[in-house]
Amino acid sequence: MFLYLSKLLPLLFYPLGFACINLFIALVLLAKKPKTSAFFIVFSLILLLVTSNAWISHLVVQSLEWQNLGVADLPAADAIVVLGGGTKSATFPRPGVDLAEQGDRIIYAAQLYRQKKAPTIILSGGRLDWHESITPESTDMAVVLNSFGVPQKAIIEEPNSLNTYQNARNVRKIADKNGIKKLY
Repeated sequence: MFLYLSKLLPLLFYPLGFACINLFIALVLLAKKPKTSAFFIVFSLILLLVTSNAWISHLVVQSLEWQNLGVADLPAADAIVVLGGGTKSATFPRPGVDLAEQGDRIIYAAQLYRQKKAPTIILSGGRLDWHESITPESTDMAVVLNSFGVPQKAIIEEPNSLNTYQNARNVRKIADKNGIKKLY
């Protein structure tokens, strides 16, 4: 139960979800307190205008991305860790695995591997059982990495974790078991 709440509850606190909650409150208050209702409507509109503005989103992303090191600056490591969330399963109507918005992490891992920054890639990610036939994200990521020329022997899959905490815990177990000390 907690797993499903951890995936769905944050949606209410993203700007769109928060604006929808405010608009619902405005709808409930409309008949009895029209001024308060108007406040919630105006607040929702301002929230959506500010958070959906391209200039604001670029500033927020830039504030995080300046911290990343270039590939040339990275020292060698024992393994590259790729967390789930970067693929969409090969379910109808998709004929194969697709990359999601976060799919650049898989491409970046392939680039690091091909530049010999680490000999192993650990793929961590399962899937919620929304559908019975969906493969774990780690398997989907392996398919994509194989298509980029990363051999299967260089890949370790961890298909059981369903959130970031489980990713970290399970990858730590794999690293300890395989004598891996330094991770990307």
